[in-house]
Amino acid sequence: MGGRQGTGGRGVRGGIAAGAVLVVVGAVLAVPSGGAARAAPAEPLRAERAVARPCFGRLLPAGAAGADRREVTARVDGIVQARLFPGRGRGGHRSGGDWDVAVFDRGSGRVVAASAALRSRELAEGFVRRGQRLVVQGCRYGGAAREARLGLDFLAGASGPSPAPGPRASTPPQLVRVHAPGRAGRDRLARLGFDVTGGGDARGLDVVLSGAAERAALARAGFTWRVVEPDLARRALRNARADRAYAARTATSPLPSGRTGYRHLYDYEYEMKELARRHPRLARAFTLPEPTREGRDVVGLEVAAGVRRADDGRPVNLTLGLHHAREWPSGEVALEWAYDLLRRRGPVRGLVARVRSVVVPVVNPDGFAVSREAEPRGDHSRFDYEMKRKNCSVRDSPPAYATGVCGANPAGRERGTDPNRNYAGFWGGPGAGLNWNGDTYRGPAPFSEPEVRNVRALVSSRQVTNLTTLHTPAAVVLRPPGLADTRPPLDEPAYRALGDALAARTGYPSRPSWQLYDNTGSTEDWSYWATGGWGLTVELAGPGFHGPYARSVVAEYAGLPPAPGAGRGGNRGALLAVLGHAADPATHATLTGRAPAGHRLALRKTFRTPTSPVLQPDGSTKPPLSVRDDLDSALTARGGRFRWAVNPSTRPYVAGRLGRDPQGPPQDGVAVVNPPGVPPVNGNYPADPAAESFTFRVAGPPEADNGRMAVGVSWSSPRTHWDLYVYDASGAPVASDTSGETSARAVLFDPPPGTYRAVLVNVAQAGPGAVDDWSGRVDFASPVPTTYGEKEAYQLVCVSPRGRTVGITEVYAERGETVDVGGICDVARVSSRSSPPKAR
Repeated sequence: MGGRQGTGGRGVRGGIAAGAVLVVVGAVLAVPSGGAARAAPAEPLRAERAVARPCFGRLLPAGAAGADRREVTARVDGIVQARLFPGRGRGGHRSGGDWDVAVFDRGSGRVVAASAALRSRELAEGFVRRGQRLVVQGCRYGGAAREARLGLDFLAGASGPSPAPGPRASTPPQLVRVHAPGRAGRDRLARLGFDVTGGGDARGLDVVLSGAAERAALARAGFTWRVVEPDLARRALRNARADRAYAARTATSPLPSGRTGYRHLYDYEYEMKELARRHPRLARAFTLPEPTREGRDVVGLEVAAGVRRADDGRPVNLTLGLHHAREWPSGEVALEWAYDLLRRRGPVRGLVARVRSVVVPVVNPDGFAVSREAEPRGDHSRFDYEMKRKNCSVRDSPPAYATGVCGANPAGRERGTDPNRNYAGFWGGPGAGLNWNGDTYRGPAPFSEPEVRNVRALVSSRQVTNLTTLHTPAAVVLRPPGLADTRPPLDEPAYRALGDALAARTGYPSRPSWQLYDNTGSTEDWSYWATGGWGLTVELAGPGFHGPYARSVVAEYAGLPPAPGAGRGGNRGALLAVLGHAADPATHATLTGRAPAGHRLALRKTFRTPTSPVLQPDGSTKPPLSVRDDLDSALTARGGRFRWAVNPSTRPYVAGRLGRDPQGPPQDGVAVVNPPGVPPVNGNYPADPAAESFTFRVAGPPEADNGRMAVGVSWSSPRTHWDLYVYDASGAPVASDTSGETSARAVLFDPPPGTYRAVLVNVAQAGPGAVDDWSGRVDFASPVPTTYGEKEAYQLVCVSPRGRTVGITEVYAERGETVDVGGICDVARVSSRSSPPKAR
């Protein structure tokens, strides 16, 4: 909902009252809010030739080559929607040309809205005022279509069920660090529905508190905190000023593109197709299979030497940005990486020849368009659209909140599903929102969202050997698993080494995702376990979800002060490390063989995987769902020998789990002696240190080998509550449990030998007349040895240019292994050949 920006500032933006619903006042075509058109538009735009230029760049004079325009007057205070649909080319047939659209204020020439995707299906949306004179400009960018069809609507604001915001609160929105040193406390905090940013340290997590009600709820839950940022609203305005100042004083930034300010959605779209036009042998822009809820195309860019042969067998490296709408730097870093690849400097040149890179900088264009074009408020309220995280789905929204377009509706930014909780990997478990208005709402089912299905289709149809999904602002490199109760995969040592390699460039820590907090339904917790392709989340550092551009994008990408990766290579260095990893045959499997030119090889596998047991809003749990996946990738033979980089045939979910053999017996468990007396009720630990504690010793080899240590305590009444914290000899927290009703259990795997201290905090007592004290013990268990599961095979099929199947075989391939399938396309060779599983 636009404002013009070159490479710098935010542009001029307008808005309507918070809580508004919108009424369609059709100018050319009635279009349902948030949906597709009901009928074909009647208004054509025509241009005899194409001109490759940004339609939003400037208002062209009437009759300009490659453009057509319509002048209209806004009928309402509200939103203008300009949609383009394919027109007809030569001979009257529907054509697949590329038209873009932009809406300008006629008096000032300011951009009100724009869209520049790859086809002639565009949605430009922006705020207007009644009586404002507008020019709608259609631009023929490329292709044979001399015509596109325009649908134009004005959506008027009217009072809705949600109140407009009142005066500024006495306590402004704040970023606080909540004391939650152990996994149990972090998980409990996430379950309570607060806006957990992902930032923090070993003792707590950063949480946004938008007002007094959230502060009171956090205090009632027994948490304590310290203020990190005292006024987020002021910070938002300060950041906007910093961005304008940086753009004004900086002609060209150190980024590969030289960019000096955050992009709009139309900037991303236009730059991707321009890169493809300027580098036709190296870059190809493409549209992912499904449009979004609001009808937008999702656009990606593919970069490789000889890019047009997409099925040539090279390893595929996928980089994703903007799953979460407000995390603007994630899209910036993804697209800058594409620029870097196309510059081909240093080691990048050789890697572009060996690896096919795919970049999707904006996975969630609906949500990003809302966030990017919103007026900065910084109060993190329902109607602070700039802080929108999710997509624009209305699934499960109550009817009163399911009306209106995404950028102006009664539910505000709370509408939608979190795309990064909607993948099938362990979907339905902890660490995802259960209610429609939660920031991490998982959606009604795995893969319910078109944005997520787009990524699934891309990963399932390519041999994506490496996937990096970018987020902000936690400053950490994360790898699967997302659940602490999931044993690590057999790949864990190599996985950790890969994460550590990225951490060495970024200056961030590297850890399993569950160490931040339990989360389910994330991108790599599906892609890795289902396909075997490496998947990592890189949480970029910076002040807030989209801090000042110079700090959160330029410094983080280029590795400049004050970024943690200053002098180490930064996020550019990290992405280069992933690219090098993808090129290494030891990190994936390789198929070789012979096939005649033009024959198509298809590698297929179909399987089902259970989700987590599905948590329900009422606290109950339903059985896991069974989710089907179909992997189907292809290679077109050029004649003679072929070489195909593929993922292991056995998916990690069934391959086994890493463990270790015991080096001795486990230590005997011991009953704990409750210290005399009872500490006072204390809901403010550790600010108030009142508690009681006991110490215990953990032995090591050869006396004992402990794979797991569990400190457990219990009490009688669910109205009583004791919090349990465990610290090592240095005083560092190593385990905790603050969520039990009548018990608490803090677990540490592979505890180092030494002395530990358990602290019990008396948070609440069932009644004043009697003390509900605790009893407990410390137990130990042996390490679990490495376990191996079943082997799975791919089905490899060869199809002739005429569509005849001329060869079928089963192929077993492990990571780092090269399997020669021979002459798979020999006529009438339909058999069951395989490389047998390795013996364990």
